[in-house]
Amino acid sequence: MNKVKNSIKYTRVLLKLSGESLIDINGSSKIHIKSLDFLSKEIKRIIDLNIELGIVIGAGNLFRGSQLQKMGINRVVSDHIGMLSTVINGLAINNSMNKMNIKTELMSAIPLNGICEIYNWSRAINLLSKKIVVIFSAGIGNPFFTTDSAACLRAIEVHADIVLKGTLVDGVYTSDPKKNNNAILYSKLSYKEVLKKELKIMDLSAFSLARDYKLPICVFNINKPGALYRIITGVSEGTLIN
Repeated sequence: MNKVKNSIKYTRVLLKLSGESLIDINGSSKIHIKSLDFLSKEIKRIIDLNIELGIVIGAGNLFRGSQLQKMGINRVVSDHIGMLSTVINGLAINNSMNKMNIKTELMSAIPLNGICEIYNWSRAINLLSKKIVVIFSAGIGNPFFTTDSAACLRAIEVHADIVLKGTLVDGVYTSDPKKNNNAILYSKLSYKEVLKKELKIMDLSAFSLARDYKLPICVFNINKPGALYRIITGVSEGTLIN
């Protein structure tokens, strides 16, 4: 037991989950119970290591502000719909983790009395220090910012050691691995290399924030069993940017 504890590389982490991670593998369900159960089990494995965990979840499974805008909906309204959709996803993952006896608190950047607590950075730090998982929803509470920006901002505010960006691929590649079978996976990158190579890890505002505050980012496949546990225990997984 002591050997496992000593191998823990990060003690307070911010996990960024995409909304797509909640979808059924066949795409038939926007919020799939098996996907929720899988994520909760992966999270419980690292919670059992006594780490402190914050989660920011996207809403690509329900609505994307950019897609709604193309349909003719005002950009600000589109982003508000997207923010509320992250609350829906937050409620779903919150409930799933509670069923596994994981202590959680759902916070929202916009007031939603009776549904979740309003975000407060000092309250969030206090909860994390008590080993309560904090789910940050509604982005940063303002339009024109992505949940990637919210993830980096919340990580900086609560003094997280790293942002773990869960995706549907194994990390950052030289090109799109879905289109190019010869694409090579990067194990490590610097902030400078990401900008020079124009690698699309997250939006520029979010990435610049992480770079300015020297916040490491690990991009990995959230659907890969044990990946989250391996990162926390110092095993090379995905792509580390620092």
